[in-house]
Amino acid sequence: MRTVADLKIGEKGVIVSFSDELLSLKLLEMGCLPGTQVTMTHIAPFGDPIAVKVSGYVLSMRKDEASTIVVA
Repeated sequence: MRTVADLKIGEKGVIVSFSDELLSLKLLEMGCLPGTQVTMTHIAPFGDPIAVKVSGYVLSMRKDEASTIVVA
């Protein structure tokens, strides 16, 4: 199972599902919908936080949040 946290800079994935039901509601409200393409754009020097391009904008999130988003 691959997650957004596993992506390298410039790598893309398509959201398949979420592993954390409570956090998924927050992510859905921010445009992280199943079937949406995400692209890793930035990773902080120590690996956290990260930024991904999703639904036409750049979204910053903690790596533990990103690890709940399953991608294909």
